[in-house]
Amino acid sequence: MTNAHGGFEVEITRDSDDDSADGTVLGSLKGTKRFHGDLEGSSRGRMLTGMTAREGSAGYVLIERVQGRLQGRTGSFLLQHFGIMDRGVPRLTIEVIPDSGTDELAGIQGRMTIQVSGADHSYDFEFSFVGRP
Repeated sequence: MTNAHGGFEVEITRDSDDDSADGTVLGSLKGTKRFHGDLEGSSRGRMLTGMTAREGSAGYVLIERVQGRLQGRTGSFLLQHFGIMDRGVPRLTIEVIPDSGTDELAGIQGRMTIQVSGADHSYDFEFSFVGRP
């Protein structure tokens, strides 16, 4: 596995009106990111959220298409996020969707972690290539 690190900016907007019932809220959002560092590029994604009546408990799923240059290789790939907040304790899994890599990123697989500190966002991306040197 190879490691990539850097920062990113994110912009999120509502995609539709929230759906509220029985103390829960379903939401739909669109997002864009600008990556810097070992990954230079951008992404566009769609997010579904679920909020509960209990503060600190929620969930989201997001699929985003990342396009750019990763340590000298150009192309695109899809990332899938699965996030849970369990009474204030977060769990987040972000993985490359198999067979989603294009061009020089064909065969990419891996996991990304993100860190948020105030307005600063950073990523660590551990990846490899299946069927490629």
